[in-house]
Amino acid sequence: MLLFSLFLALPAHAQSAENDVDIFLKEKMRQEQIPALQVAVIRHGRVIKTAAYGIANVENGVPVSQESIFSINSCTKAFTGVAIMQLVEAGKLKLGDPISKYLDDLPQAWKAVTIKQVLAHVSGLPNIIDNKENLIGDGSEASAWATVKTLPMEFKTGERFRYNQTGYVIIGKIIDKLSGEPFARFIEERQFKPAGMVHTRFGDSSDVVSHSAGGYSYLQNVDGVWKKSDKLSAIYVSFAPYFRTAAGILSTSSDIANWLVALQSGKLLKDKSSLDALWTSAVLNDGTTGGMSALLNGSGLGWPVTTRTEHPAAAPIGGMRSTFFVYPKDDLSVVILTNLQGANPENFADEVAAYYIPDMHESNGFGLSPALKTLRAALLDRGFEHASQVVANLKAQNPSFRPKEDELNAWGYKLLEQHKPVQAVAILRLNTLLFTNSWNAYDSLAEILEDTGNRPGAIENYARSLQLNPGNSHAVEHLHKLRNE
Repeated sequence: MLLFSLFLALPAHAQSAENDVDIFLKEKMRQEQIPALQVAVIRHGRVIKTAAYGIANVENGVPVSQESIFSINSCTKAFTGVAIMQLVEAGKLKLGDPISKYLDDLPQAWKAVTIKQVLAHVSGLPNIIDNKENLIGDGSEASAWATVKTLPMEFKTGERFRYNQTGYVIIGKIIDKLSGEPFARFIEERQFKPAGMVHTRFGDSSDVVSHSAGGYSYLQNVDGVWKKSDKLSAIYVSFAPYFRTAAGILSTSSDIANWLVALQSGKLLKDKSSLDALWTSAVLNDGTTGGMSALLNGSGLGWPVTTRTEHPAAAPIGGMRSTFFVYPKDDLSVVILTNLQGANPENFADEVAAYYIPDMHESNGFGLSPALKTLRAALLDRGFEHASQVVANLKAQNPSFRPKEDELNAWGYKLLEQHKPVQAVAILRLNTLLFTNSWNAYDSLAEILEDTGNRPGAIENYARSLQLNPGNSHAVEHLHKLRNE
């Protein structure tokens, strides 16, 4: 009744945004087969939306609620970044300090690595987990720590970005030492309690947690590669206490929203410069930034960063299932928690934000590169059926105009998601004309043609892709299927 009353109190345009977000997220859940999802939206320092949809416990058909508790996995690193900045504000350390200033038992090659480089995943330290995400050594803390110290550096510090868990074990040791208490308690006392996070705790699948949303997946890790199956499985995750600066917080979207409000209102960090430090990407030795993906293309202090001119964001992600996007320039934040590993809500958080900032809708061209925005504007004017001529005209006007293959490919699939199959085919066909030797361009076009019912076109383009890359098993599989139908 409270939520209903709050909804009635909203202005008409706000009610429309609320309804549109509900419709969008329910459709996304259907597409991605997400059992349960919680969302919270913060605007101008106030939580303006909370909602929950779906089934928290599939085995027993338990509906999700606002109190359902989700694992946020590596989003925990954002809390660790805040903890370090709290110690910076207390004068107990500096981001530029070498980790060896606080820990004695480090290999010589590690000693000059700084706290900032560790937090931003540009340290080059060897990883304490393997490609199946298991601790190296015999699985114990002592063995993993002893083993990782015998391994060589993966690259020169600051040379590149590479996601790394070793550094967060080190950060935990430093927090323990400087705060005088276990880092989990430090975070509970200095962040959970001041922010009013009444449902939040550290834990994992071994704990009995009231209202737990559990965890599910269609993915299997096969030799370090995630592959999707048709079977939904329950997942079990365990985070040893010494590893919980990297992962291990259980929470709700409302609690995360309250934490974000507290963080940005000065309750957790006093100085705006501390927030700027959290959300500013580390710069690599060559002057560029690096990150986890094309979207999360920078790395702050425990916070992946989306560095872009329009609507930049700081955006922790966790377990391929949870995220929260903070848009500092827009005074907007979006929290999305799910119980499906592989839901990857970071891929649609921007679209939720777009219901409050309309120019962020993908259908309006948001997220496209400058070259593709130029191309999109011209295609809307001339028509997608004239794509090759439009590109020729743009190149004549500006010889440096050069759309990239991977960007065109991604745009084609986005157009299909937006229920624009004709435009999608036009863009992917354009890609094959611009990149005539790309087997992947032909494979993508074939896949879209197959999805839209053009069997001869699909066969033709799969065959061309296979000619360019005889090892393309995807084309082999689909050609066999299409030729035998």
